[in-house]
Amino acid sequence: MNFIDEATITVFSGKGGAGCVSFRREKFIPKGGPDGGDGGKGGDVILTVSPRLTTLFHFKRLKLIRSQNGRPGAGRNKSGRNGEDLTVEVPPGTMVYDAETDTLLEDLTDVGQQMIVAQGGRGGQGNARFKSATNQTPRFAQPGGPGQTRQIRLELKLLADVGIIGLPNAGKSTLITQISSARPKIAGYPFTTLAPNLGVVAIDDVTTFVVADVPGLIEGAHTGAGLGTQFLRHIERTRLLVHLVDAAAIDPEDPLETLNIINNELTRYSRALAEKIQLVVLNKIDLPDGEANVAVFEEALKPRSALTISAATGQGTKPLVRCIAQALFNQNEKG
Repeated sequence: MNFIDEATITVFSGKGGAGCVSFRREKFIPKGGPDGGDGGKGGDVILTVSPRLTTLFHFKRLKLIRSQNGRPGAGRNKSGRNGEDLTVEVPPGTMVYDAETDTLLEDLTDVGQQMIVAQGGRGGQGNARFKSATNQTPRFAQPGGPGQTRQIRLELKLLADVGIIGLPNAGKSTLITQISSARPKIAGYPFTTLAPNLGVVAIDDVTTFVVADVPGLIEGAHTGAGLGTQFLRHIERTRLLVHLVDAAAIDPEDPLETLNIINNELTRYSRALAEKIQLVVLNKIDLPDGEANVAVFEEALKPRSALTISAATGQGTKPLVRCIAQALFNQNEKG
């Protein structure tokens, strides 16, 4: 499926139904009073967070959203039917902006959370409402209130505890396949992954965390190179970063080059990203070059340390998962 993480839509709520002007006309009651009913309220447009969705793809074609108008009132004090509300599903992590002012209206993060983005117009009152001692036969009623027209921009920031970052072909998709339920498309060349993938990692029967692999990070990502800015936003909500380094591609003359490229992009995009807890992980140690480069990388990284894994074979991935879980647990304890 194509990954769409931003969409602009126009929403129209329903107009309120007009109140009715009517008088009783019954046999043997020649001078009946006013009996015009009220109009129905217009339908609201409501956004609701659904666990079924992970992208804004359905808004690629859904550009105009309109709820139902309220029905007018009728004689015999019959109220018009309210317009039906229109509920539109969005994925968790959807941020709602006013498209004209770029003001953040709501951050929809919790499943079931709802937001009325356009309020339906009120129903007009029928003439029966205006009868008084001084006006026994009111010949007017209220029109229905107008609905709202609004242009909103939706922006998706994935909700994940852990973000896996690294240069293309570092093995991010392979790792998320190895440790979680996610099954992304994998190939042996860069930029295979064109959309973030979410997976759930189970530690035991009750303890889980959500992990996302973040594609498109290359030098210049903070300016949009490699679709970088589209994907950098998805790690802003994460609590922990796993920085995956292709050990087989390390330059012994500058072992930390690839690590520094990504960290520089994080800093230039957002200092908050650069300050997130980061686990450095050397991948592809099953390859001869990868194994040979471990020592030189670890020496250059001191006093920090790195974990070593082979995402392809599973070597070292269980200790990595335990390390991630412990880091998240420690954050919970401090929080």
